Amino acid sequence: MKKTFKRIALGFAAAAMVTIMAGCSSSAKAKGNSASGNTIKVGVNMELSGSTAGYGEQEKKGIELAFEKINKAGGVKVKGKKMKLKPVYRDNKSSTTSAASVAAQLVNNDKVVAVVGPATTNDSTAAIPNVTKASVPMITPSATDAGYTLQKNGKVQPYAFRACFTDSFQATAAAKFAYNTLKVKKVAILADNASDYGTGLTKAFKKTFKGDVVSTQYFQAGDKDFNATLTSLKNKKFDALYVPGYYSEVGLIIKQARQMGIKTPIIGADGMGDPSLPKIAGSNNATNVYYSTPFSTKSADTNTTVKNFMADYKQKFNAEAPTFSALAYDSVYMVKAAIEKANSTNSVDIAKALGKLKNMKGVTGTMSIDSKHNPEKTVSIEQMTNGQIVKAYSVK
Repeated sequence: MKKTFKRIALGFAAAAMVTIMAGCSSSAKAKGNSASGNTIKVGVNMELSGSTAGYGEQEKKGIELAFEKINKAGGVKVKGKKMKLKPVYRDNKSSTTSAASVAAQLVNNDKVVAVVGPATTNDSTAAIPNVTKASVPMITPSATDAGYTLQKNGKVQPYAFRACFTDSFQATAAAKFAYNTLKVKKVAILADNASDYGTGLTKAFKKTFKGDVVSTQYFQAGDKDFNATLTSLKNKKFDALYVPGYYSEVGLIIKQARQMGIKTPIIGADGMGDPSLPKIAGSNNATNVYYSTPFSTKSADTNTTVKNFMADYKQKFNAEAPTFSALAYDSVYMVKAAIEKANSTNSVDIAKALGKLKNMKGVTGTMSIDSKHNPEKTVSIEQMTNGQIVKAYSVK
């Protein structure tokens, strides 16, 4: 009997200990990070070197400008007190492994309450497990793959958000624009199949386009010579060429296509939105070119928010503001808006507030975050002639 009571007692003690530990674990998981003193640390996990540093450097400039503007205006108001934002920059070197380790450093060592970046889908996805463990929200300015904010079971990632629209969203808009505005009935596709970016855009475009897709060809990131593929496509009799990929390869495709006499519209996605595109393609070749983008400099003609942003960017960096800088700028303001909405510097509270953001006026449009942590906003299609943006179309 004594042994029996002893075992029961031990059993209750063990169960109680498990319950207490589980409670501690749950509490620790939900605790997150909070600011101390009068500053709020925000991490920046960005591709500042490596293969996609071109995007990272553009986004860093937008982030720098946003922090500067917010702090100059008094900072962020929390519980009646104005607090300054303090950026903590770390280079993920355009590597998924580094992106994951940088995320861990920011949330565990630097104790940031939110993270902006990375820029690319692969690096952003790699960072999710570590920010989730720490209960710290992460906003990517430009990871466009639809699956980025979703878990494998289809549920939303609780700490993953984005400032850009998804690949399927912009590809759908491009397909509608091609058919309805450019009156394209037959399209050929030359897509980057080295990443989810190119394949995802292709899938969504083909699903939406009401005309005929006469041929779908693929290339690899890093390819330089597209003449054989373009020669094959030239005989397919298409009205437009859809090229979902990044500016480094698409610039060469435009150049080689025009050199061999392909004069049809060339349509692409936001990966083309880089000042280097017309330099690679050649200004004369970069004509009758269109691409979807969340930000158009042409909107400054009618939008004061955009006009002021562009003027501030020009003054600080002596350059025109590119799309990726604008998206990164908005990402920082999303953090600010969420902190003020939550009236808290706790990362768990900030994440909840991010999921409820409505009608935030950014330079890339007025946005509301949907149930999958994607922003709802208008897509712009920019038209390029002789290497210059001459017009912007809006696609809702």
